[in-house]
Amino acid sequence: MQPVQLFGLSEYWWFYGSFVGLVLVLLALDLGVFNRKAKEMSIASAVRWTAVWISLAVAFNVGLYLWSFHELHKPEMLAKLALPEMVHYGGTPSEAAMALAFEFLAGYVVEISLSVDNLFVFLVLFGYFAVPANMRHRVLFYGILGALICRAVFIAVGSILFQFHWVVILFGIFLIFTGVKLLLTRSDSEPDPSKNLVLRLLHKTLPVTDGYRGSRFIVHEAGRRMATPLFVTLVAVELTDVVFAVDSIPAIYGITKEPLIVFTSNVFAILGLRSMFFVLAGAMDRFHLLKYGLGFVLAFVGLKMTVLGYLFEDGHFPTSWSLGIILVALGLSLAASLMFPKRSHKPPEGGAVN
Repeated sequence: MQPVQLFGLSEYWWFYGSFVGLVLVLLALDLGVFNRKAKEMSIASAVRWTAVWISLAVAFNVGLYLWSFHELHKPEMLAKLALPEMVHYGGTPSEAAMALAFEFLAGYVVEISLSVDNLFVFLVLFGYFAVPANMRHRVLFYGILGALICRAVFIAVGSILFQFHWVVILFGIFLIFTGVKLLLTRSDSEPDPSKNLVLRLLHKTLPVTDGYRGSRFIVHEAGRRMATPLFVTLVAVELTDVVFAVDSIPAIYGITKEPLIVFTSNVFAILGLRSMFFVLAGAMDRFHLLKYGLGFVLAFVGLKMTVLGYLFEDGHFPTSWSLGIILVALGLSLAASLMFPKRSHKPPEGGAVN
């Protein structure tokens, strides 16, 4: 039995295709025009680009509300809104359009918050592999491009799996477990790339140059193809995103079952990741308590998927309530980070942050 969706891929393929085309144009302009040369992104430039991506997400959400309000007046869409599965959208085009806008906003906030946590790991990876500051934007760009493809696959699979109630419950329990694990993890703990099995296998199977070769990932030297440390870093970044996608995709499906909202909110969160890295790179230690806010958010979304929905007649926890709880949790964790700064027990290692 096919799940009931307001804007399914089979019916609105042209919308998904147009959105993907727009994203590709934006990425081409980003790397091919505005950031064509390998250079370290300044804080001022990173702030401007972050503001641009956030503004685009807000503008898209406004456009989504207006467009969906128009679409939902069509007879076939009104028939969908009348179905029992859609009762949480209110039954009228105006209520449903507003609910979709709230779902996008809640999904965007959750995804961009999880992406910020992802940046902490990226910083560790760049320090571990001693990536030159002017090369980091290139790794992040291709890492984000790979992340978009990875998320698209995960979302497509999720749109099929999450129609089964037992899958929703299973992933809800997984999110609760992940959230509790984050809450119980020390704020100063960091991943160790040297223990990653895939990276160790990569070093054994593919020869790696003894140093960087400019911005190149693969080179031909001594009659054979060799990877550069920049390529190894890119692989580490991609592996990290796959791990984070395992958390983020169920989290967004805990907020909405509409694949259009899941896909677009994920994409906008990822698009701003590169510039946000350079904004936060010098101040990530100041947000050392953010992981506790994220842990609470993941556990809360897991509870929504397993328990909280049953407290309401329509079986759906209000999205506006979810958004408020998520914003308060993240805001408190950020405020606590600033009020109780991280104590440094050792001098910073040289070369970790440039």
